[in-house]
Amino acid sequence: MKILEELRIIPNDMNLFLTAFTHSSYCNENKECENYERLEFLGDKVLDFIVTEYLYINRHLVEGEMTKVRASHVCEDALCEYSLNCHFDENLRLGKGEEASGGRHKKAILADVFEAFIGALYLDQGIYKTKEFVNKTVIKSINKNEEIFNDYKSKLQELVQTDKKSLEYIVVSEKGPSHDKEFEINVVVENIIYGKGIGKTKKEAEQNAAKDALDKMANV
Repeated sequence: MKILEELRIIPNDMNLFLTAFTHSSYCNENKECENYERLEFLGDKVLDFIVTEYLYINRHLVEGEMTKVRASHVCEDALCEYSLNCHFDENLRLGKGEEASGGRHKKAILADVFEAFIGALYLDQGIYKTKEFVNKTVIKSINKNEEIFNDYKSKLQELVQTDKKSLEYIVVSEKGPSHDKEFEINVVVENIIYGKGIGKTKKEAEQNAAKDALDKMANV
């Protein structure tokens, strides 16, 4: 794969990286194929660990501040941006239908692929090579103090904690096939619906619900 050459990665198991770029829609059209979802699950946890460890060792921040920094640089918007910067969109394997509907440019898919790649890299190359990659992408963004990724959930949580009120995100509906889900979520504070959000993933829908709540609160 050209992307591996660009990143100077010599794979031990090429199939891991092929899987990392394989969307479920592609597997629906091709036999003996595994999609990236399991690798995404692993990569999500590995990425969280690497970023958390970095913040703990290199930044003298309290827990809440570390959580905020991590959330703003590991949210869906951020992961999508990293994925595009690495040209992961050019390496995606999509089904014909997903390709036709613009799947190669969907934020949720690009974010998922970034995490899946980290999962594959961890299994194939180990933690040190994985840290090297994360340092060049996510940590680089943190060190630049970029504020381009809005973490609306954290902002809303801060406001709610100030008033000592409870906050929860409730899934109202879940529509569509596994490769093209749409979630509708309400953010509820003290049993009152403060905002509503729709997204291709629960994370995206929650962020949109939190943004809706913040927008409404700003106009009160």
